[in-house]
Amino acid sequence: MRIAVTGSIATDHLMTFPGRFGDQLIADQLHRISLSFLVDDLQIRRGGCAANIAFGMGCLGLRPVLVGAVGADFADYRSWLERHGVDCDSVHVSELHHTARFLCTTDDDHNQIASFYTGAMAEARLIELGPISQRLGGLDLVLISPNDPEAMLRHTAEARQRAIPFAADPSQQLARMPGEEIRELVDGAAYLFGNDYEKGMIEQKTGWTDEEILGRVGVRVTTLGPKGVVIDRKDEPPLHVPPAPELGKADPTGVGDAFRSGFLAALAWGLSLERCGQVGNLTATHVLERVGGQEYELGQKIFLERFADAYGTDAAAEVAGFVKCHHA
Repeated sequence: MRIAVTGSIATDHLMTFPGRFGDQLIADQLHRISLSFLVDDLQIRRGGCAANIAFGMGCLGLRPVLVGAVGADFADYRSWLERHGVDCDSVHVSELHHTARFLCTTDDDHNQIASFYTGAMAEARLIELGPISQRLGGLDLVLISPNDPEAMLRHTAEARQRAIPFAADPSQQLARMPGEEIRELVDGAAYLFGNDYEKGMIEQKTGWTDEEILGRVGVRVTTLGPKGVVIDRKDEPPLHVPPAPELGKADPTGVGDAFRSGFLAALAWGLSLERCGQVGNLTATHVLERVGGQEYELGQKIFLERFADAYGTDAAAEVAGFVKCHHA
């Protein structure tokens, strides 16, 4: 299954605040917030939604095609991704701008306040899917994850025009984009990804009810944090997949991206939606246990052992023939 992963490619600057953001907010002064958080540390990590997702898929043994825009400073990052199984031949390199930057502060309750500098990502709108599909001999699915909004709309329109199935993952751009554009991204998607908060935001901004959205997409996948994931289809009962137990919590950055990696990998293997949710949950758990979206390793033996512990030996046996983790 040939999957193109479109979206942001960025460097993450991750900081931790030893306290709670909520304790610093004054209820009757929210219209004029002026706050500075003294943070304990700064860690610089590789990130960006599309790069994180493609990295995870590569670690599971697939060869996803990364589609996005970067600066000339991408050389080391490219090498890292290629070593982990990612096809970077369709990444656009800007002659003017640096690779995008994500700056995020996390508090003791794992709440986050973040800013995102677009940089070269704005040039993603220049990328055509046609030549990528031609290079690969066709595409089976295009994931449209958070990116330059114009790029997201263009990729969606082109996927429709070329009859390429697409998965909508507007998540982090929901706050910026108006309802009309979100409807364009969602309508006709084979898969729609989001967390429980984003689910409500999509419904509010589009004006569509949950039932109406299920009539417009094939599968709606809603992650629930520590409660796992729920998978919905029109006229089908909801499928709830419990989370995979974590060994500890380090940082939530990139957890949703890793879930998508595992889900799409299992989808490419032809497994059931339940197995897709389970592989997604366990991949996401690996990220939660590390700081950074690409700092984890997937060891095949350990991955399958943890999968069996979380979901049973029969489920693990069904997945075992497909998991080809890059790390021993």
